[in-house]
Amino acid sequence: MAKDGITQTTLRSPLGRVRGMGSAKSGTHHWWMQRVTSIALLPLTLWFVASMIGLAGASYLETLLWIAQPLNAVLLLVLIGLTFHHMAAGLQVVVEDYVRDEFKRIAYILLIKGAALLMALASGFSVLRIAFAL
Repeated sequence: MAKDGITQTTLRSPLGRVRGMGSAKSGTHHWWMQRVTSIALLPLTLWFVASMIGLAGASYLETLLWIAQPLNAVLLLVLIGLTFHHMAAGLQVVVEDYVRDEFKRIAYILLIKGAALLMALASGFSVLRIAFAL
């Protein structure tokens, strides 16, 4: 029990309560999204690896026909989207943990997110082009 019979029920310091500073509440969401994407990527990656093993020795045309199948095209698009999202989120955590200069931190995070978006769009466009061309 604290002075004057008042108990402290929060972990924030009195100065932190006065300033209104506390958790930004984004860390938990970021942590959960990393876990959700990794769980979703597990079966997708196993499917992709098994499919690539099955396509070993296949011709270029057979591979294009495989990609053009609707289920395969959709699963590839989901795999691409989740992979680049998961990659960008993981690299963002590394930058936030190890880059101290605020300007550099923001620049690196924007660079990572921009590069991940461009790579995901290019990959997705490639799958769509194959799927709709055949």
